[in-house]
Amino acid sequence: MVFILPIAISFIVSLLLIPFVKKFAIKIGAVDKPNKRKVHQKIMPRLGGFAIFISFMIGYFIFIPGQFKLWPILFGASIMVFVGIMDDWKGLSAPVKFFGQLIAATVTVIGGIQIDFITIPNSDIIHFGWTAIPITILWIVAITNAINFIDGLDGLAAGISSIATITISVLALSLGHPIIALLGLILLGSTLGFLVFNFYPAKIFMGDTGSMFLGYMISVLSVIGLTKSAAIFSLLIPIIILAVPIIDTTFAIIRRLVQKKPISAPDKFHLHHCILRLGFSHRQAVVLIYLLSALFSLAAILFTRATLWGASVLIVILLIAIELIVEVTGLISSNYRPLLNWIDGKKNTKR
Repeated sequence: MVFILPIAISFIVSLLLIPFVKKFAIKIGAVDKPNKRKVHQKIMPRLGGFAIFISFMIGYFIFIPGQFKLWPILFGASIMVFVGIMDDWKGLSAPVKFFGQLIAATVTVIGGIQIDFITIPNSDIIHFGWTAIPITILWIVAITNAINFIDGLDGLAAGISSIATITISVLALSLGHPIIALLGLILLGSTLGFLVFNFYPAKIFMGDTGSMFLGYMISVLSVIGLTKSAAIFSLLIPIIILAVPIIDTTFAIIRRLVQKKPISAPDKFHLHHCILRLGFSHRQAVVLIYLLSALFSLAAILFTRATLWGASVLIVILLIAIELIVEVTGLISSNYRPLLNWIDGKKNTKR
């Protein structure tokens, strides 16, 4: 009950805020217009992430009072949200947005949120010393952009963030970090409240305000809740949890470098675009990626319980799973059409 109430309160607050944020976004012109790169076909209001942020802040001050030592997280989150709002409203160039992310990450790290060390087999500890600062900044910016890049279908980023958040919360609680778990659950409730309006067909987008805030919070929670644990390969746990957006972002960067395009250049070759081209509908593609994310999250939980050999075997299995993703996706597309139609509400809505 002590953890259900924060989820419920933040969920309800987010749910109530969305209609007001939607009207405000339309009024100020913070909207997303369709083009050849995007999947949606009509003008959509952005700024849904602002409701997630406000709901989270309300939940924070209700359920985590007096936690002044967490101010770097709130300060960094506020900067990230401000940058996101400006981008959703006026539009920012990629370098300006990246600079804003660096400022938010730097403020957080200077405030004491750092990956100071990682544990490796035989209980050895590697201390990073002064390099903890650039390593943590890189981690925060990388995960922020991973969530930002995968925000291409209705409900996709919010759903993946929810799966990652609940996994981090469960692991943080098991590792003796109840405050971090509580923070994660407040964020979970806020995100689920938004997802009610964002799942296909979406009525509002989270925009960069939401994707950057969620990416930032997930990266920070993983740093203070997981990487300081005594678990084997501790730094790999959040990487496994966030495997889907990390893999998608990594291939996007490689693809653009090979094509000699700017890293921030948009394209239609992200994981969700590829799944759509296989014949899956919008909703089916999102649910499939949810299941994939849940699989990796389950693997992360098992990872913390594994021995050295067990963890090594798990890594090999995950690598094989990544190799088989495309093949399995094609198999599902061709042989399980009734199940896919059920996901769509028994409607064949292929794109």
